[in-house]
Amino acid sequence: MTTSIEEEIPLHRRHEAAEERLEDIRREHGDDDPNTLAAMLDLAEITFSQGRLIATRKLEEAVVDARTRLLGENHPDTLRAMRKLGVTLGAQGELAAARDLQDRVVTAMRRLWGDEHSETLRAINNLAGTFASDGHLGTAEALLRETIATSCRVLGDQHPDTLTAMGNLASVLWQEGNQEEAYAVQYSVAELMRDVLGPDAPATQAAEATLAMITQAMTV
Repeated sequence: MTTSIEEEIPLHRRHEAAEERLEDIRREHGDDDPNTLAAMLDLAEITFSQGRLIATRKLEEAVVDARTRLLGENHPDTLRAMRKLGVTLGAQGELAAARDLQDRVVTAMRRLWGDEHSETLRAINNLAGTFASDGHLGTAEALLRETIATSCRVLGDQHPDTLTAMGNLASVLWQEGNQEEAYAVQYSVAELMRDVLGPDAPATQAAEATLAMITQAMTV
C-alpha cells in the first residue's frame, strides 16, 4: 500500500493548514458549530502527533465541554471526544484522571453500543493501555485479551484496531516477563501488517522494529 498524500506532508504544514481551516470555519459558523468542534479535534490529532500535549489537551477539553453542554455527556460525539482526551491525559502522566475518564467512557459506550462495537473496543484498548502504564499489567492483559477475541470475531484479525490491540498485548506480555508469547504475538502483528499495509507502511516498519528489539533481547 502506498503512502497517502497527507502522510507525505510535513506535520508543521499539516498543522498550519488545520489551524487555518479551523479559523475559517469558526469565523463562518461560530464556536459551538459541530464543524468547528470537529476541526478542533482534527487539529488536536496533529498537535498530539507533534508531542504538543498541552495544546492537545486544551483543544480536547474545549470540545468535551462544548459537546457536553450542547449534546449531553452520553452523546456519541461527546464520548468520542472524551476517549481522545483520556489518551492525552495518560500521555501526560495523569494516569488516575485518565483511568477515571476512560472507565466512564467504556461504561457509557457499552450501554450505548454494546460490547462488540468498534468504538467500545477502542475505548477498552485505551483503558488497558492506561492500566499498563500504571503498572497494573494483569488487568491490562485481561482487558486486551478480551478486546482481541471480540475484535477478531467482529472485525477480523487483519483490522487495524485488532492489530493495535495485539501489539499492545505483546508489550504487556513482555513487561510481565512472558517473552515467548510476546514474541509470538508481535511476530503475528508484523506479518499481518506486512500483508495488509505493505512492507513500507510506517505501522509495518514500527511493528517490525519492535519485533527486532524483542528478538535481540531474547538472544542476549
